[in-house]
Amino acid sequence: MKFSKIGLIGVGTVGQGIAEMLAKSGLDVYMLEHTNEKLETAITAISNGLDKQIEKWGITNSEKKLILGHLRKAESVESLNSCQLVIESTTEDIDNKKAIISKLDEVCAPDVIIASTTSTLSLSELATACTHPERVIGMHFLIPMTEIDVVEVVRGIRTSDETINAARIFLEETLHKKGIQVQESPGLVTTRLICTLINEAIAVLAEGIATAEDIDASMRDGYDLKYGPLEMCDRFGLDSTHAALSRMFKEYGELKYRPNYLLKKMVRAGQLGLKTGEGFFRYNKDGVRV
Repeated sequence: MKFSKIGLIGVGTVGQGIAEMLAKSGLDVYMLEHTNEKLETAITAISNGLDKQIEKWGITNSEKKLILGHLRKAESVESLNSCQLVIESTTEDIDNKKAIISKLDEVCAPDVIIASTTSTLSLSELATACTHPERVIGMHFLIPMTEIDVVEVVRGIRTSDETINAARIFLEETLHKKGIQVQESPGLVTTRLICTLINEAIAVLAEGIATAEDIDASMRDGYDLKYGPLEMCDRFGLDSTHAALSRMFKEYGELKYRPNYLLKKMVRAGQLGLKTGEGFFRYNKDGVRV
């Protein structure tokens, strides 16, 4: 299958990154949100992000116009029926996701791949919402999508070999990313491992063993990470990290996934990291630590 038109339902932070990544690969992206205002907000955010890349000589003004030219507004799920792939990137609510997948199953041809970006919800349960569960797959993109070349390709119980192969070809030949095949499991590989690291780093901080700066420096400089675990948590969002850990704790029942109390306290206080300007560290409006 030749991929040229991609549907994208949900253009929050993750969806915006996916939209930009797809558009940079020359694909037309048909974006759907609850309201036109949310779509406009997403497009403005993508445009502002591209402006920052221009300032750093990452892209040119002409490239920005070309990227934005690939972003289209979709008016309804029905308007996505001509897409070869539809990516669902809404909030982690299984009932809402099932309703979206059920509707897509009605309007899209049986060979159209339906992908979900979830990393903690059951893909097999999502697939029960449609009559063609073999075409439902997981695609877990890592943030920032335009920079990280690994994507987890998730197989549910009913996902077919044809769907897996088509998704990996799309990722590798069109997006030039490495598809890592994983079996459905709460947290997959990346979320499961990184959230465990973050939770333990928060425990070290809560016990007063070291400062936040020194904890991050030890892991960032000692293990050649781009960010330390606490800054990673800030950039993911403390609320998102808390939600992922809570879902894995519920599924696995293992104490290592139970969110540390300090994380809970900071979420309750509204210190969510980059999105609020304050988490374990402080950030300016450009997302730079201050």
